[in-house]
Amino acid sequence: MTAAENLKIAEAYAEAWQRGDLATLFALYHDDFTLHYGGANRLSGTHAGKDAALKALAEMSRATGRKLVEIVDIMAGAARATIVARERFEVGGEVAELERVLVYRIADGQLRECWVHDAEQAVVDRFIGA
Repeated sequence: MTAAENLKIAEAYAEAWQRGDLATLFALYHDDFTLHYGGANRLSGTHAGKDAALKALAEMSRATGRKLVEIVDIMAGAARATIVARERFEVGGEVAELERVLVYRIADGQLRECWVHDAEQAVVDRFIGA
C-alpha cells in the first residue's frame, strides 16, 4: 500500500476512536489481525486473530479504565502507519496519563498487525498486573 493509503486508514481509525464508534473500529481490523503488547504483565505478548486481539483489548480497558484523551499525531509511510495517542488510566483512585505509540501494518484496506509501545511501560504493567 502507499503512504497515502496507509494514512487514510489510520486517520479513519483515529476518527472512529475519538467518536467511540466501536463498529467502525472493529470493521477496520482484519480477521487475521495480530496485536503485540510489550512489558511484563498478564497481557504481554502476541494476540493472534481478531477475536484474540479484541479480547486482549477489552481486558486492557477493564484493567486500566483507559480513556482516550487525544490523538497527538498520525504518520504513515508505505510500510507502516503510526498513531501517537494520549490515554488516561484510572482504577481505584490511581490515575495516570501517558503517551502510547501504536504502529500498524495495513493490508487490503484493513489493520493487519499492531505493535503497542508505551512511554511509561512500568505504569502500564502496574495497572494491568501479573
